[in-house]
Amino acid sequence: MCIRDRFIMNELLKSFEKKMKDSLGSLERDLSSIRTGRAHANMLDLLKIEVYGQLMPIKQLSSISTPDHQTLSLQVWDQNNVKFIEKSIRESDLNLNPLVDGQIIRVPVPKLSEERRKELTKIVSQQSEKIKISIRNIRREGMDKIKKDNKDKIISDDENKKFANELQKITDNYIKLIEDKIKQKEKDILTV
Repeated sequence: MCIRDRFIMNELLKSFEKKMKDSLGSLERDLSSIRTGRAHANMLDLLKIEVYGQLMPIKQLSSISTPDHQTLSLQVWDQNNVKFIEKSIRESDLNLNPLVDGQIIRVPVPKLSEERRKELTKIVSQQSEKIKISIRNIRREGMDKIKKDNKDKIISDDENKKFANELQKITDNYIKLIEDKIKQKEKDILTV
């Protein structure tokens, strides 16, 4: 295998690692929107508000802060959007009841019941499984490419094993990162 081919294979491994990193980022975004019984600004990230004839993320319509661990405070920039944001929060599956005070929306975050905490840990587990499947599909795609290059005599049998092992190490690393994130989120949810 020439240096150019080795470079191409290394770049290929990097591209698969980037896909795995993107999948992990997706999981982190999803997890940040799951309530843990404590207020955090990311809780509302997935909400889209219909204003100006389009769906917009809530962060583009207001600034969100957490004055204490049980309250979210939204400073809405345009008074006309207050009712749309309030309605979206109220109708979301977050079970929140916003209070409007002019252009400020206060959202008390109630403590979670034990039953709801268990439901949320199941949801977290389901999300992690989806991302693990995504990571494994990326690995399979990479392994298929490595095998094809070996079959086409672009890489030798030894290099085939080497690149396959490197891809497996990358995959194992991302699976472990996912499991660590899930354990931390479950701990956050279950901690009263």
